[in-house]
Amino acid sequence: MIEHIAATNFTDCQRLFHGRGHGYENLSHVNVDWLSPVILITLYQVVDEAWLLTQAKALQSLLSECQSVQVQRRYEKFSPTQVLLGESIDKTVVTENDLSYHIEFGKAQNCGLFLDMSVGRTWVKEHAQNKNILNLFAYTCAFSVAATAGGASKVVNIDLSKASLSKGRENHQLNQLAKKDGKKIIFEGLDIFKSNSRIKKYGPYDLLICDPPSFQKGSVNIERDYAKIIRRIPQWMNTGAKLMLCLNSPDLDEQFLIEEVARECPDCAFEQRLANPEVFKEAYKGKGLKVLIFTYQPKD
Repeated sequence: MIEHIAATNFTDCQRLFHGRGHGYENLSHVNVDWLSPVILITLYQVVDEAWLLTQAKALQSLLSECQSVQVQRRYEKFSPTQVLLGESIDKTVVTENDLSYHIEFGKAQNCGLFLDMSVGRTWVKEHAQNKNILNLFAYTCAFSVAATAGGASKVVNIDLSKASLSKGRENHQLNQLAKKDGKKIIFEGLDIFKSNSRIKKYGPYDLLICDPPSFQKGSVNIERDYAKIIRRIPQWMNTGAKLMLCLNSPDLDEQFLIEEVARECPDCAFEQRLANPEVFKEAYKGKGLKVLIFTYQPKD
């Protein structure tokens, strides 16, 4: 595995190895992330422990700043994390595009920042100036941080998890955005599918960010539920609004989303798909993250 990682000028946070893209033989069960000063190996199936330790030592030698190599076993219940080498570090702060984010290890399946979405955060920052922005499935509000730093007039963060939104507030405070624009950043712990009037209250919006999970038991099945979101676009958005619609299901390709939009809100015009970071290469087209940009332009 280590031989597939290009020795280069590493950023503060990035994917080092993307086995889940099925581009490397016999390694589709392994990802490796650098979240300074921690290297995190994520496993999706059992591996030989001697092999794992060898890889950990090689990875540690690759980055002189590395203080800890940890492994998260996603194939086990609750996705436990174990320190393989170095210090026991359960929290850190990383910087991306001059913005900082809290990272936590071992407390949840996800650490707080999705690295494959870095291009999306950059796009939002570049298109946020003076915009009223709706951020659905906000998680730890990384998009909101980028949007606020990019000059958004208001960002409304919606997520069912109030704990995640609390982390989002901390991310804004970390970047000294809460004090500067505190009244313009809204955090609502709501079920998106049951709170239309509350969402409309803060609109109309100029930019929609929708980055839903593919499936959450009792909450979201995006193959079924994306249509419910798309058909509300006319109620939420201003004419000319930009829409960033994301899809991270390996079983649904971008054509699924384009067809959903065409059926449920034909006044939305597809503009472009944002390219994923190069390291997130996929052997099979359509399996990885899809980030599609549309414009809402009603004909009347």
